[in-house]
Amino acid sequence: MPIPEFVLALRAKVGSDPLPLPGVIAVVLDEHGRVLLVRRSDTHDWALTTGCLEPGEQPVAGAVREVHEETGLDVVADRLLSVEALDLSVAPNGDQVHWLAVGVRCRVTDGTARVNDDESIQVGWFDPAEMPPLPPHQRRCLDLALSEDPHAWAAGLTAV
Repeated sequence: MPIPEFVLALRAKVGSDPLPLPGVIAVVLDEHGRVLLVRRSDTHDWALTTGCLEPGEQPVAGAVREVHEETGLDVVADRLLSVEALDLSVAPNGDQVHWLAVGVRCRVTDGTARVNDDESIQVGWFDPAEMPPLPPHQRRCLDLALSEDPHAWAAGLTAV
């Protein structure tokens, strides 16, 4: 998926300076407890399904949309996992982003996982015990999705 039009419009004004953007991380589990990963076309790393929210889009709707766009799967979200401001990231083109990432656990309702856009080159199901390396914030989302603890995680939040 190309850079969203609204981001291009913002970049025309701010250049590559840091831009705060809302994003989602979807942890998709199948009926066997396996985890869906996509192999990114830009880095060739395995990752959870992620994406940028459109203006006004709710995080759960964005997670469901991103999973379908990237893998062709229909999913429903069943649990909020995390809300986290990520460290500044720099894209290969030099654009800087401060992501506010919302992690959501999803389960498949229909479809067969496949590469469904140009953001990934491979899609696969992985046993949680045999996962490839993931970035720390994605690993945290995965661990939370596999946990029996129903509470969402956020930096600085004190559990009650």
